[in-house]
Amino acid sequence: MAPSSAVDGVLVQWGERLFYPRNRIVKVAPLPRLDTLVRRQAALIRRRIEAIVTRRAPQVMVKVTGGGRGMGAIAAHFRYISKNGRLAFEDDRGVVHQDKEALHDLDEQWRLGGSLIGDTSPRREAFNLMLSMPRGTDAQIVLRAAREFAQIELKEHRYVMVLHEHQENPHVHLSVRAESMDGKRLNPRKVDLHRWRETFAERLRGYGVEAEATRQATRGEGRRFENLWQRKARQDGRLRNVAEPVKSGDAYQRSRIGALEAWAHIVTALRSSDQASDHELAKRIGSFIRESTFAKELGRQRGREVRARQVARQVQPIVSRDQPGPEMER
Repeated sequence: MAPSSAVDGVLVQWGERLFYPRNRIVKVAPLPRLDTLVRRQAALIRRRIEAIVTRRAPQVMVKVTGGGRGMGAIAAHFRYISKNGRLAFEDDRGVVHQDKEALHDLDEQWRLGGSLIGDTSPRREAFNLMLSMPRGTDAQIVLRAAREFAQIELKEHRYVMVLHEHQENPHVHLSVRAESMDGKRLNPRKVDLHRWRETFAERLRGYGVEAEATRQATRGEGRRFENLWQRKARQDGRLRNVAEPVKSGDAYQRSRIGALEAWAHIVTALRSSDQASDHELAKRIGSFIRESTFAKELGRQRGREVRARQVARQVQPIVSRDQPGPEMER
């Protein structure tokens, strides 16, 4: 049996690859020194694993749905998310309005506040975000969490947000001016989106709502979500080219293989632990991985491709010593 120091070190090393991609440099060897920081980090990784593989905590969504190239497009989006002023909208000062006149005033504030935004522009002058949780989540908590998210992540920018609770899942539309108050421009990348999801999930947990912000690769999923314009076009019968509902390609394969490698190291460490709870957690991870979309893909293609054998080598440390599912049988 391995001492808790060795297990904690592996959890920190590989757990950060799963849950905090690109945010930290992960050293594979030697194992980190056991101290208060490592114990605290390992405890956090265990809690996140439990939330994902045992409780199947709901995943938050923070998505860039588009953006306006000029005030014509920005004002149109304001009208859309507020239902032309019928829904309450809140600005970055915390002021809440609900009428057409206030909507017009908001347009002028954005047009003239900072660099002038013309009716059209060659560059994106605003980003449209959507922060969402599954059906059954308290809509007012979603709104409060979104407000705190914006105060943290967009504090130097003008923004306006509107709660939508008339559809299946409560969500907040948030439009943010690309240029900050000190002249810097927003340019969100994938790492920023992941951090935004983490912040939103943390705010929700602060209100007692279980929420996670785990990458699809970590969960072995590959679902492709529609953009807002695609959803609207499909509803209107105008969508011509329908994308495949599941991701594919080399980048998809590499990210899932990397996640499986991290899971395999974590499971091996947990199985060597002197704690019974760690052994049980390792079993739950094995079940979780076997049920994942990517593992089932592997089962369907086993024996046909070199890539399938490569993935199988990563999966085997996870599913061994557990009763294998039919997809994993060799």
